Amino acid sequence: WYQRRVREAVVSTQSTGHYYITNNLSQDVNVMSTDKKKGGFLARKAKKAETDKVLDQAEYEKKLRNKESVSVDDILKLTRITDDYLCPITANTYKIDFTKFKIRDMESGGVLFEIAKPEGASEMSLSSDPNAGRYVRYEFPPEFLKLKQIGATVEFTIGDKSVNSFRMVERHYFKDQVIKSFDFDFGFCMPSSLNTCEHIYDLPALSQDLMKEMVQNPFQTKSDSFYFVDGKLIMHNKADYAYNAGM
Repeated sequence: WYQRRVREAVVSTQSTGHYYITNNLSQDVNVMSTDKKKGGFLARKAKKAETDKVLDQAEYEKKLRNKESVSVDDILKLTRITDDYLCPITANTYKIDFTKFKIRDMESGGVLFEIAKPEGASEMSLSSDPNAGRYVRYEFPPEFLKLKQIGATVEFTIGDKSVNSFRMVERHYFKDQVIKSFDFDFGFCMPSSLNTCEHIYDLPALSQDLMKEMVQNPFQTKSDSFYFVDGKLIMHNKADYAYNAGM
């Protein structure tokens, strides 16, 4: 429900808490500048290397989906956004349910975005759409990229089993290059409990060129969010982002 409602919301402010981009993006190499002939050796070699990289990850993802348990170390070996989910939605046997989400600008104190699950709302039937609510598309104005610090508050409930070492690893990519990886530890959560946690993000200043490129390439910024309990993957969500809202 939570992911679905966020997807339907019109976001005219700046951010979603977990989704931040840093400026350590590897620069593209202009191989054609050293090989003037169109379709030359270096260009073909670079294209083949990129193709091999994609094929290698496709095989790696297939192996992960067939594993009994996917670990954090497995996730950190990924080199680009995943093609598919690495665990079924039924893997969430702890019945972790996100019920509220809020973003605030730490500099001004203003609330940028807030959404809550209506009381008594029921979940969509898993049989009708096994991946319902796992993918979100966000649209933000360019000013989002200029934020310095934000606070992201998430509220979630736990089912009838205690949750040990609840952890989230989130990988962000721009044009299939890893640009940032977040790692948050929620710790222990009691059974049948309501939990609230706020993470403070210090956002680095982005270069004008990188911000311009991200604005001009909507939905080329993507993320995989992986949730673990006791080191085992139990949830996997996806998102992509545009930074040209209002333009």
